[in-house]
Amino acid sequence: MYGRRHTRTLLAGLAATAVLAGTAGTAAADAGTPPAAPAGDGAKALCKRVPKVDRRIERALKRLDAGAGTRGSVARLQKRVDNARKAGHTEIATYLQNRLTSRKSLRTDLQQRQKDLTAVRTWCKDDDGGKAAS
Repeated sequence: MYGRRHTRTLLAGLAATAVLAGTAGTAAADAGTPPAAPAGDGAKALCKRVPKVDRRIERALKRLDAGAGTRGSVARLQKRVDNARKAGHTEIATYLQNRLTSRKSLRTDLQQRQKDLTAVRTWCKDDDGGKAAS
């Protein structure tokens, strides 16, 4: 009824399915093991990344504090809230106001991170770049 080619294709497909099922079972068993606990606090790596993190925070704060012409700024979002209120779009104004509140709190969080990063930079300088912590 079926030719050799069809039978061979069917057997190859079944073999591939069996192999994949066995691999999936092994992967599922491996997923159940918890990862190893960290050996340290990552001070050395953080000390190495301080300049990049600082630039990133500066860039974000600069964008947030920019004028109404800059996408992502608090001023631009405030202008959109005002425009929605003028147009009588209360649902849109409420949505945008909630985003504005979130964006203002982001500014506060970033300023706090900047202060914390200054303390980390000082610690790294005094501790030889976190090498003593390793």
